[in-house]
Formats: sequence, C-alpha cells, structure tokens
Amino acid sequence: MEPISLYLAIVSVMAVVICCYDKIASRSRKRRIREKTLLFVAAFGGSVAMYLTMGIIRHKTRHNKFMVGLPLMIVIQALLVFLIYYKIL
Repeated sequence: MEPISLYLAIVSVMAVVICCYDKIASRSRKRRIREKTLLFVAAFGGSVAMYLTMGIIRHKTRHNKFMVGLPLMIVIQALLVFLIYYKIL
C-alpha cells in the first residue's frame, strides 16, 4: 500500500469513528466532539468518509456547515489530487 493510500485509510477510519462517537454522545448527553475537530479531520483527508457516515447515521444532516462544507472540501481535495498527480502543482 502506498503511503498516501495508507494515510487516507487511517484518516477515513478516524473520521468514521469520531462521527459515530459524536452521534452516540449526542443521544446519551455525554461529552461531544467539537465541530471544529470534525471539520479538521475532514479537511485533512476524511471528508468523503465523514460525509458518507453522516448520511448513513443521519448525524448533523441539518447543518449547512457539514452538508455544504464537506462536499465542497471533497471537490477541492479531488482537484488538488488531480493537480498533484499530473504535476501541475
């Protein structure tokens, strides 16, 4: 496995875990994960996993910050990967 693939796999698993934990914590009124932390993990490669997880478990789906912000991050990250892959950047 290439280092970038391993990195993205680890960040994606982290994104799923913290998103699911936050959903459980919200239902049981325990300490929550800050939105800033969720967005930070998404910005560093977990955006696709987090967006899919949020849709599946119906968590934060009413928050524009996530339902608009995460797809925007995905597009920007895909563009960056494309530019780096084709050595444009």
